[in-house]
Amino acid sequence: MFTTLRPARRATRNTGARAPCDGCSTCAADQRLKMSRRKSGDSEGRKKPPRSNAGNDHLDHTVTADPARASYEVELARKLAPFTKPNTRQSLIEIALTVVPFAGLWVAAYLALDVGYWLTLLIAIPASAFVVRLFLIQHDCGHGAFFENKAVNDWVGRLLGILTLTPYDIWRRAHAIHHSSSGNLDRRGIGDLNTLTIAEYKALSPLLKFKYRLYRNPIVMFLIGPAYLFLLEHRLPMRHVRKGLMPWLSAMGTNAGIAVFAALLIWAVGWQAFLMVHLPMVIFAASIGVWLFYVQHQFEDTYWAHSDEWSLKKAALAGSSHYDLPQPIRWLTANIGIHHVHHLMSAIPFYRLPEVLKAHPELVEMGRITFGESISAVKLKLWDEERRRLVSFREANI
Repeated sequence: MFTTLRPARRATRNTGARAPCDGCSTCAADQRLKMSRRKSGDSEGRKKPPRSNAGNDHLDHTVTADPARASYEVELARKLAPFTKPNTRQSLIEIALTVVPFAGLWVAAYLALDVGYWLTLLIAIPASAFVVRLFLIQHDCGHGAFFENKAVNDWVGRLLGILTLTPYDIWRRAHAIHHSSSGNLDRRGIGDLNTLTIAEYKALSPLLKFKYRLYRNPIVMFLIGPAYLFLLEHRLPMRHVRKGLMPWLSAMGTNAGIAVFAALLIWAVGWQAFLMVHLPMVIFAASIGVWLFYVQHQFEDTYWAHSDEWSLKKAALAGSSHYDLPQPIRWLTANIGIHHVHHLMSAIPFYRLPEVLKAHPELVEMGRITFGESISAVKLKLWDEERRRLVSFREANI
């Protein structure tokens, strides 16, 4: 659903795969840190150095038009490293503060059936926000950010995937690709929202133009598409059939967990009540989640470039927004609106992202978008390579 139209790669451009690091001091330090951990086992009581950024171990070596700017981005990433240390107690509290209210709201929505279905649907809205928060905890686990132990991160992520209907291991791989290629015009198609350039759109056949317009229609993008993705597409790993056994184990394991969870609730309340209560929560949560993902990268002055000009860290800061949401929405969405910082250093647990803004106030206004401003981003459909911004079909004279 979300990668239906994949733009052809330009033969005159780099394929997008970054070459391995040639041995810069920072990358070498990262490797030494990993080796020392393997030898020492990070024994209890020993002071641990800051963790490297999960999925972004190699600093960007892309030559940019502004070396000073590139230097700032790299230096900022170094300064953010101390924030990557999670607090196990706080992580457990965050899980409890999400699971318990969700369970309470689920019961309240069920009891509300005796009053009227309108009340059940009303309660499903805040309940769905807690489903989104569960997904964002799963998201941090996928980055190795929520707990220091990798196995704990992975198994918590897999268990939460039962509630979020998301096969954790499949999603984690696709999301890692998203982080390593975000904003790269030559590496679109995995873990992102399909975005064409004006030239690519003009080169499409009438049928494909219609499909792209349909895909970018708000009803499809934020209502039909999310429901399809989480309810149906995640159940079978058809896009990952060539990736070996892992995608099938991930999808089928998640499906088995969902079946047990659903069976228990159906045994307790009946299948009709289960569907009337749970299905709206899942659908609302899916739409909220896709909306957040959309706003994080689909804004007018975002960043896109071809591989020979693309910079990982510039894409993080310039291609990811600071979605400045009011409380308690910021808390409910697990600070994911501080997305530019998250992309620059994805190993920072979400509950420490506000600390980063306090320590580096210059980041508050960088890529800042309010809720009102985000609504206007819905009209943006195509990337204008000349003006270097997202534009509407009308602005593109199409």
